[in-house]
Amino acid sequence: MSASQQPQLLTDDLVFGEGPRWRDGLLWFSDMHGESVWTVDLSGNRTKAVDLPGRRPSGLGFLPNGDLLIVSMLEAEVLRWDGADLTTYADLASLFVDGCNDMVVDQHGRAYVGSFPSVTPPGGRLVAVDPDGSARIVAEDVVIPNGSVITPGGATLIVAESLGRRLTAFDIEPNGDLSNRRVYADCPNRGPDGICLDEEGAVWAAMPLAREFQRIMPGGEVVDSVSIDRRMGIACTLGGVDRKTLFLLTALDHDPVALTGTREGQIHTMTVAVPGAGIP
Repeated sequence: MSASQQPQLLTDDLVFGEGPRWRDGLLWFSDMHGESVWTVDLSGNRTKAVDLPGRRPSGLGFLPNGDLLIVSMLEAEVLRWDGADLTTYADLASLFVDGCNDMVVDQHGRAYVGSFPSVTPPGGRLVAVDPDGSARIVAEDVVIPNGSVITPGGATLIVAESLGRRLTAFDIEPNGDLSNRRVYADCPNRGPDGICLDEEGAVWAAMPLAREFQRIMPGGEVVDSVSIDRRMGIACTLGGVDRKTLFLLTALDHDPVALTGTREGQIHTMTVAVPGAGIP
């Protein structure tokens, strides 16, 4: 077991937490069906950073200058928030016929965005958004791409294929294109959602329908698992001062209709032995 303590509640009263990112002493996250982006510190003090009425924010990432990028799912847009003003950074509607979902932003400010729920034949796609806001398809036939990470040094992108039941890796070319697609780990009978990476190359993956989080080594060996009151595991990230704090985002349901009027989303933390690595 890599975990040294049981999960502790950090904050609750969310509708549906997604896209956790650790930066400068704060956890940033989307409350997708709460139509907002928040921060919370390690003491549980929470602040609404961006209000997004009528939108569903999902994946988050930061540009080199610190500006926040936000995926707006239904509009298939990436928004930019500079701390004061919210603008459209990239309109992806021509590339995603059915909206978009999670995102990872590399050290150069290039964003990789996945489609969702993806009726795009036959399975889904990844789009790269360059720092000038231009966008292009860099991978297709990705079976509902979800959480993504970039390894230290920026050489590899790993994406969770939720309905593909696997973690898939790509080489990142100097121009941002993706190549050399391969299976990083199979996840039989599990549909990985949000993910993060640690220094041993293991991926912590939220498994919503299995209602747990798993730590998965390259090749697929599951070496740790965490369940929180049989709640749905939605997303996770490693942060804190030493990147050994694992943030676990959970919900009771993922259906927007079932979530209407509820605030049952939670974030727990636990300390793990192996620190986080790469982006996010």
